[in-house]
Amino acid sequence: MEAADPKPIIDVRDVTKSFGSKIAVNRIAMRVQPGEIYGFLGPNGSGKTTFLRMLCGLLTPDEGEGTCLGLDIRRQAAEIKRHVGYMTQRFSYYEDLSIHENLDFVARVYGIPQRRRAVDAALDRLGLSARRKQLAGQLSGGWKQRLALAASLLHQPKLLLLDEPTAGVDPKARRDFWEEIHRLADEGLTVLITTHYMDEAERCHRLAYIAYGRLMAQGTVQEVVANAALVTYRIAGARQSAAAERLRSAPAITQAVAFGRSLHVSGHDRSAMEAVFRDVLGPDQTWEPIPSDLEDVFISLMRRAEDNFK
Repeated sequence: MEAADPKPIIDVRDVTKSFGSKIAVNRIAMRVQPGEIYGFLGPNGSGKTTFLRMLCGLLTPDEGEGTCLGLDIRRQAAEIKRHVGYMTQRFSYYEDLSIHENLDFVARVYGIPQRRRAVDAALDRLGLSARRKQLAGQLSGGWKQRLALAASLLHQPKLLLLDEPTAGVDPKARRDFWEEIHRLADEGLTVLITTHYMDEAERCHRLAYIAYGRLMAQGTVQEVVANAALVTYRIAGARQSAAAERLRSAPAITQAVAFGRSLHVSGHDRSAMEAVFRDVLGPDQTWEPIPSDLEDVFISLMRRAEDNFK
């Protein structure tokens, strides 16, 4: 007898939230499985943070339904909060308290039993033990990130919501952070993370792209790229800026973006694009087809999206 599929950690449909006349989140549906690292991407102001806050019980949807951790997102928000770890965009701990004092305070708020042991374990796990007496206000961005993650994990949540957690930290801190996230997922923790970095998106098991409140794509990286059906060429040669301007004016071209000393030019009709190249490009400029990548797809999706706050 085959084992039944596990229940999704997040399973929501038609979730909508407005602020005045502006729709911040517009009928989003999402399903996230246990132990999954789910990336949530999109331009600033697209509703990512609003959506996270509805999942963890901080905001109530205007419309839509579903569950988070098997609990109704409308009627059981208080219970959801107790089982979710939420790391906000901005560092939100007390800068005049030490690392240890901040974690001890969070443990008291949650009423964690054997508080000292839990705090010591969090310090050890995130490599903070040697800095336990250092004031939070004296920490670099990477160390503040570790403290915030440690605090988010103290009560042993079943779901971790991370809102642009690596913004403003150096590449090594970002890599260390992601290694920890994958260790947590291997241990069964489910993670929903917002990010603007394409290399981080590629580290996720699955991802979704939201633009100005609307869900425009979701799936694995390979599925998102394939479903976009985007055709991309690399243009090499002189006068790249002038070439880009001419190419962008052509209906067959959806984007022309500088990548180093070349251009990445995308569209959906290969024959029409090559006709534009022959007409627009000079004899010293060459083109060749290349695989579309995640960044090509997301730039294309962003250009198609309509800003709902204009």
